[in-house]
Amino acid sequence: MAENIPFNKPSLIGNEIKYIRDAVRRGQLAGDGTYTRWCNERIRHLTGSGTALLTHSCTAALEMAAILCDLGPGDEVIMPSFTFVSTANAVVLRGATPVFVDIDPDTLNIDPAEVAKYVTPRTRAIFAVHYAGFPADMDALAAIASKHGLMLVEDAAQALGSTYKGRPAGSLGHMAAFSFHETKNVISGEGGALTINVPDLARRAEIIREKGTNRSQFFRGQVDKYTWVDLGSSYLPGELIAAYLFAQLESESAIRTRRLSVFDAYQEAFQPLAEGNRVGLPKVPPHCTGNGHMFYLLMEDQEARSAFIARMKEQNIATPFHYVPLHSAPAGRRFGHTPGAMAVTDRISDTLVRLPMYFDLGSDIETVIEAAFRALEEA
Repeated sequence: MAENIPFNKPSLIGNEIKYIRDAVRRGQLAGDGTYTRWCNERIRHLTGSGTALLTHSCTAALEMAAILCDLGPGDEVIMPSFTFVSTANAVVLRGATPVFVDIDPDTLNIDPAEVAKYVTPRTRAIFAVHYAGFPADMDALAAIASKHGLMLVEDAAQALGSTYKGRPAGSLGHMAAFSFHETKNVISGEGGALTINVPDLARRAEIIREKGTNRSQFFRGQVDKYTWVDLGSSYLPGELIAAYLFAQLESESAIRTRRLSVFDAYQEAFQPLAEGNRVGLPKVPPHCTGNGHMFYLLMEDQEARSAFIARMKEQNIATPFHYVPLHSAPAGRRFGHTPGAMAVTDRISDTLVRLPMYFDLGSDIETVIEAAFRALEEA
């Protein structure tokens, strides 16, 4: 039997501890210090965006995006139901309504045809989740957004380093939110960033992030005092978080390469089972490059998925399922609106199981593959 193999394990890649010590030595632990600025610039470069602002979480970045969309009571935002709760909470906190639509069965991303069906005069934005690190069909979504005058926001929590038609995630919409939670590719424990591709929004975002004040302008000498000028909250991370993150960002390419090698090994190993219709595998869109964030299997039904998870647990390997669809959650029914059928979302939620994926997985990948084959043979 295998030693315990977790689903995720945060890793030290390079200079994390060195940079944390340096941040302490520099004498500023509050946000917007040297390491925060370095992270902003590195993220801006990686994403090809106009502006990048570090936040304390992807949730914070999404909340900032909702404010920048000027959402309020009576407004609607179209999004997938197959996503983390933060995507919807950001909208609900502004008094607006998440409108949940179905996903594409191949990419598991929001289906543009479904989006187009449910645009109303109340629609203000589309929040597009890049599931498993593969960007949604952003050209189709951008066309819908342009036609109706909507904001287009990328929930790119899982997608740092991924591309769509040669363009990086984070540069594809008006704004994008990223996560550096310990389960992501590049991590800081907790952490996030908002990238912005509209200059006027970037100027306002800086104020929102600093509790609604023009503090950053004051420190740049652009105003003689700072004061409360807009909505805002405390969305900055501290410098220790930024220092850890900067070391990880320096190694983003190496992290992505390592994870993609694990993704490819899984894909090759399970391909014969997919050809025999034993399991479903991720389908890589031909116009996208992924980042190795996640590898999943699709089982025949929920019963088969539960049995697989239990058999893998008996072999000390963690293989969790993923989202409970927001449209079926108590708060989703209370705060959201689901105008159409959600057949794909419901089926994927019942049958998807994730395999271990982290930087230091190493030779344990063979153990995972062998255990998975045993678990499937016992079905």
